[in-house]
Amino acid sequence: MKIEWNRKYNTIAVYAFLVVVASIVFLAGVLNFQWLMGMTMKIINLLMPFIYGFVMAYILNPVLHFIESKIFPPLFGDRGSYKLRRALSIFLTYLFAFFTIGVFFSSVIPQIVESVYNLASRIPSYLGSIEGIIRQIVAETNSVDLPSDVVDSLVISFEDALNSLYAVLRATLPVLMDFTVKFSAGVLNWVLGLIISVYMFMGKERFFAQAKKLLYALFEKDTVDEILRQTRDSHAIFSGFITGKILDSLIIGLICFACLSVFRMPYAMLISVIVGVTNVIPYFGPFIGAIPSVFIMLTVSPIKALFLALFILVLQQFDGNILGPKILGQSTGLSAFWVVFSIMLFGGLFGFVGMFIGVPTFAVIYSNIRAFAERRLRRKNLPLATRDYAVDAHDLVD
Repeated sequence: MKIEWNRKYNTIAVYAFLVVVASIVFLAGVLNFQWLMGMTMKIINLLMPFIYGFVMAYILNPVLHFIESKIFPPLFGDRGSYKLRRALSIFLTYLFAFFTIGVFFSSVIPQIVESVYNLASRIPSYLGSIEGIIRQIVAETNSVDLPSDVVDSLVISFEDALNSLYAVLRATLPVLMDFTVKFSAGVLNWVLGLIISVYMFMGKERFFAQAKKLLYALFEKDTVDEILRQTRDSHAIFSGFITGKILDSLIIGLICFACLSVFRMPYAMLISVIVGVTNVIPYFGPFIGAIPSVFIMLTVSPIKALFLALFILVLQQFDGNILGPKILGQSTGLSAFWVVFSIMLFGGLFGFVGMFIGVPTFAVIYSNIRAFAERRLRRKNLPLATRDYAVDAHDLVD
C-alpha cells in the first residue's frame, strides 16, 4: 500500500510536533527552575574566559582596525604576509592597551589611594567637630529653656547616627576583602581571556565567514542578507555609543582635573575620577558622581563644596549640550523616555554595568523591532511613518 504524503498536512504536523516539544521543554524548565538556573550559572562560569576574551577583543578592535588601515599601509604597503601584519597589529594593540593601563595605575591610582587615606584619617576629627557644634547648640538652647526631653532626644539621635556611621565603616572592610578575593580569583579568567582574545583577533574573518556560511545553509538568502544588515547596524549602534561615551567621559574627567587643579581644590584626582567614571551613565551619571564629590568637599569647606557643585553643574551642561552631541551624535536614536527606561531596567538587573550598557543594548533591540515592523508593513503596502498612525499628526513629536 502506497502512502500519499500531503505537503500541507505534513507542514501542519511538523509545526504541531514542535509546539508539543516546546511546551514540554517549557514545563520542564518551570518545574526544575532552580536546577536550570544552577546549570545556567555553571555554564556561564565555565565560559567566563571566552566572555572576557570577547569583551577585550570587541573593545580593542577599533585600535586594531586603525593600526591595520591607517598606520601600516603608508609604512609597509602590501609587503609582508597577512599573518605577519596581523600578528604585529595585535602586538601593537595590546602594547597600547598595557601602556594606557600602566599610566593609569602609576599616576592616577596612587593619588586616589592617598586622597582616600587622608579622607579616612580625618573622619574622626570631622565627627569630633560636628559633635562639638551639636553640644554648643544644645548648650545655647538650654538658655532658652528647651525641654530636657527634646535635648536628650537630640543627643541620643546624634549618638545613634555616629554608631551607625561607625557600623557602616566596619561593614565596609569585609566587603573590600570579599572584593579582593573575587578579584584575585578572576585574574586567571582575565589571563585566559587575554589569550582567547588573541585567537579571536587572528581568526575573526574566518569566524565571521563560518557564521555566514552556516546562516546561508539554514535560511533563505534574503533572510540572511537582512540578518547581516541588522547585525552591522547593531554593531554600529553599540560600538559607536560605547566608544563615544568612554571618550566623552575621559575628556570630562581630564577637564575636571585640570580645572580643580588650577583652583587648588583638594582631592582633585579622586573627584575627577568619580565624575569621569559616573559620566558614562546617561542622564543619571552626573547626579551619581556629584553627590559623593560634593560630600567629600563638604568635609573640607562648605564654601568649596558649593563651588564644586556649581562647577560640576556647569561642566555637565557643557557635556550635555556641546561635547556629548559632538562625539556621540545620534548614535542610539532613542528618545529620552526610552533612555531612562533602559537605564532603570538594565541597572536594576545588572547594576552599574547594566546602567552603562543598557542604553546601547536597548537601542539595538529597538532598532531590530523597528526594522521587523517596517518589513511587515512593506509587505502589507502600509505606510512606514509613525505620524501616519497618529490620531492628530500635528501633535505628534518625533
